[in-house]
Amino acid sequence: MRKSISVTRICFLIIAICFLSHFCHAQNQKIADSLEKIYKENKLSGIAKLELLRNLSFNEVSDLKTSLKYANELIQLSKKENNYLYLHRGYLQKGNSYRVLGDLNTALEAFFKSKDAAIQSGFPAGEGAANMSIADVYSVMDNTLNAQMYYNKAISILRKTTDTISLATALLNAGEEYSKSKKYENALTYYKESGILFKKVNYLIGTAYNLGNIGMLYAEQGKDDLAMKNINEAIAILEKLEDYYAISDYLTYMSDIYLKRNNWKKALGYAEESLSLAQKYGLKEQLSNSNLKLSELYQKSGNFRESLYYYKNHVVYKDSVNNIEMVQKMADIRTNAEVAQKQIEVNLLNQQKKTQKIIAISSIISFVLMLLLAFGLYRRYKFVNKTNKIIENERNRSNSLLLNILPEETAAELKETGKVEAKKFESVTVLFTDFEGFTSYSENLSPEKLVQSVDYYFSKFDEIVEKYDLEKIKTVGDSYMCAGGLPYASDNHANLMVLAALEMLKFVEDSKLNVDFNGTRFNIRIGINSGPVVAGVVGTKKFAYDIWGDAVNIASRMESNSESGKINVSENTFELIKDNFNCSYRGEIEVKNKGMMKMYFVNQCLN
Repeated sequence: MRKSISVTRICFLIIAICFLSHFCHAQNQKIADSLEKIYKENKLSGIAKLELLRNLSFNEVSDLKTSLKYANELIQLSKKENNYLYLHRGYLQKGNSYRVLGDLNTALEAFFKSKDAAIQSGFPAGEGAANMSIADVYSVMDNTLNAQMYYNKAISILRKTTDTISLATALLNAGEEYSKSKKYENALTYYKESGILFKKVNYLIGTAYNLGNIGMLYAEQGKDDLAMKNINEAIAILEKLEDYYAISDYLTYMSDIYLKRNNWKKALGYAEESLSLAQKYGLKEQLSNSNLKLSELYQKSGNFRESLYYYKNHVVYKDSVNNIEMVQKMADIRTNAEVAQKQIEVNLLNQQKKTQKIIAISSIISFVLMLLLAFGLYRRYKFVNKTNKIIENERNRSNSLLLNILPEETAAELKETGKVEAKKFESVTVLFTDFEGFTSYSENLSPEKLVQSVDYYFSKFDEIVEKYDLEKIKTVGDSYMCAGGLPYASDNHANLMVLAALEMLKFVEDSKLNVDFNGTRFNIRIGINSGPVVAGVVGTKKFAYDIWGDAVNIASRMESNSESGKINVSENTFELIKDNFNCSYRGEIEVKNKGMMKMYFVNQCLN
């Protein structure tokens, strides 16, 4: 899937623009030079000095190492002044600089310290910004689980502040993360709320990127008309803002859509327009992408000469993009090499009076030592590489086992803090199944045969639950329990649960006719209820994720009051699904400890 464009990492977008724009660079550097004079006078103290260091670190764009120097001085002075607000800002700026330099681990460490300082200072907007920065780094590292967790933390905190733009940005970035994981329904929920907030404060670039990301999501789902509508709206806004970087990307994406529709001429037109825009404004990454798209288009048309021409251009610009980040490092290496060469020449002049024999012996000893050192480093490299692979494989196995027991969000929280906070979910749908006459079967069948039969059905139930993005809770004997609407809230959990129940029922009925199945052919009852629950992890050994509440008890009663081959739902669930499913009213039935309750049988899906 193509990488989404977002207001993602707002502070880094600003930094990147400042580096690429000569005017902005000049303006920021002019401010930095002016502040540098005040700094050298050394007349400020207290808050004034802290604010000066903060501005110096932010505006020093010509040299990130100098920016880091001011950030570190800001951190030290904040500690001395016991000022947690500026300590938060110092660590945040330090993290920003290290991220641009590509040192993601050090950036992450700084952002966590920024978060702690924001909490100490009672500055929730700062805590939210730090969580968002942490999530951004995890996203760059392709650690989707942690990225999603910290985006959600940022969103939760920023909802309590008046910082609408930061909240909308966090929602947009979280949506992008879910889109990367192909969880399109969750992504769309975040995108839509983000778009509402951007429009509320008239933040046009955020609105444009939001529309563009929704368009690309629709394109991934094959909804080309919706994709084109949203992308065209995004381009219209970006043209007014003269944001040609994003426009070029979106034009390439429009070319993709028309290519899928076999409209080669329009696909070519959009790709050429993207290339023209990238050439006009010197957008090297977009030049690479546009040339690659044109190469693909000409290849499909059978014009291999043109295809090769554009592919060569793609390779040239791709190498150029990759090399830009290495220019400064190569300059440092070249300078160091020149200094080293000068030193060698001085040493040779000092050694002229020594005999050739001593020089030869010294050279041999140096060569042998270098060989030994190289061999030792090679052995060390092989050992570290092998050990890292073993550790990574074991970590992956451990994560896989943990995710087999707990939901992703819960597993991430457990690894992060060593415990899991119980959470209340206001709207969840719970399902119970039960095999009729299971006790009599268990008395007449061998244990092996019984377990084999139950495993046959429950394994299929697991596939169905995963298909509808539900959460398996547990099995107790012949009873299977699952829930929808957690650990991530969903507006459609009741409908998804009933669809899953219908598919479970169909599988059980089809198994009775399956001549190849040599297990026990059960009859099944299913009960469903919707309402609030509390979810969490119980115990400190053999962790178990479970849910509690009256809604769970009623779901169990719905199952026990159901009939063979039927899906029995409560009034709570019926109100959520009545527009999508044909149901039969059963009347009010006496329920243990609950009194009279209205119940319904689900017959079939209306759509």
